[in-house]
Amino acid sequence: MLNRVVLIGRLTRDPELRYTPNGAAVVSFTIAVDRKFNRNEADFIPIVAWNKLAENCANYLGKGRLVAVEGRLQVRSYETQDGQKRWATDVVADEVKFLDKGGSSASAPGSAAAHTSSGQDGWNDVGQELVNDIDFVDRNGDDDIPF
Repeated sequence: MLNRVVLIGRLTRDPELRYTPNGAAVVSFTIAVDRKFNRNEADFIPIVAWNKLAENCANYLGKGRLVAVEGRLQVRSYETQDGQKRWATDVVADEVKFLDKGGSSASAPGSAAAHTSSGQDGWNDVGQELVNDIDFVDRNGDDDIPF
């Protein structure tokens, strides 16, 4: 069986760090992931990380930061106060990569606050940091492909 999830998206809010009664750190945050064929739509995915990874996420991530998350999908159920059964789905992160430059504050370069102050919503730039580092081959030229 295989249960692996890999996502790239931007944090929709600052991470929330808590500690269990046993002292284990747990952080939760949500990332917005653009849909492949319609960049005007996004899925909002809840992420949970534990222990040292949780503390690192809480210390170095903030709203608007671009991250890659690798982990597993976890589905759980719970009962509301009025007795209704509800289901929740989270991604439990094994690894979180910070993909853009910036500090832990929301005013860091590449954050949503920086884009908002310039009059943009920031979503058009999702993944742009990755594209800038790629050397593209000119397919319109007469040169052969270099491999």
